[in-house]
Amino acid sequence: MTVKPLLPEKPLHDWGLSPEDARKLQTTLSAQLTDEPLALDDISLVAGVDVSVKDNVSRAAIVVLTFPGMEIIEIERATRPTDYPYVPTLLTFREGPVLLKAFAKLQNRPDVYLFDGMGRIHPRQAGIAAHMGLWLNAPTIGVGKSHLLGNYDPPGNEKGDYSPLFYKGKQLGVVLRTRTNVKPVYISPGNRMTLASAIEIVMACTPKYRLPEPIRAAHNAAGDDDMID
Repeated sequence: MTVKPLLPEKPLHDWGLSPEDARKLQTTLSAQLTDEPLALDDISLVAGVDVSVKDNVSRAAIVVLTFPGMEIIEIERATRPTDYPYVPTLLTFREGPVLLKAFAKLQNRPDVYLFDGMGRIHPRQAGIAAHMGLWLNAPTIGVGKSHLLGNYDPPGNEKGDYSPLFYKGKQLGVVLRTRTNVKPVYISPGNRMTLASAIEIVMACTPKYRLPEPIRAAHNAAGDDDMID
């Protein structure tokens, strides 16, 4: 028997907010995030989450893989007109509605979700992984490909090396080297996740390439021109 992810019976909030109100909401939501450890032995399914935008249409993909085998068992997609403008640090208001549409289709409930985007490495600690983690009431991790904010020393060049990233005196995440001598990624907890668990899970999901396998799979699925709604 399959179990769907726990989306709230009532919407967590409206999406069509002004940028000013959206920022206020992010501050409110970030206070609701929790830090919960998640051991690798407690994970059997992991999901990658990504959204692409083409011709003003948002295309979401959720890919569920076995853990630690990284075998794809489910791919769910959704499309929706992109009706929220691009505003830095408000990515979730642009991508959240189409993601919820894709999440509602899932027939397997992942133990953890890896997002192509930030978790708490965000001015209000409410990046897309953190924000959507509250909608899902599930463990989430943000995996950013480029520097958004904060200060850090470059990590060592070996796989698994990392350095803390600070913003306004608080550590929000780490800069993690997932491959030796390859550009690092920016890791931070979303919801129901500790930083230590986030680092361990990302490394376990990244056996070969720079990006974790779930995110690579979701990126490929979101960019599929044959995707159907």
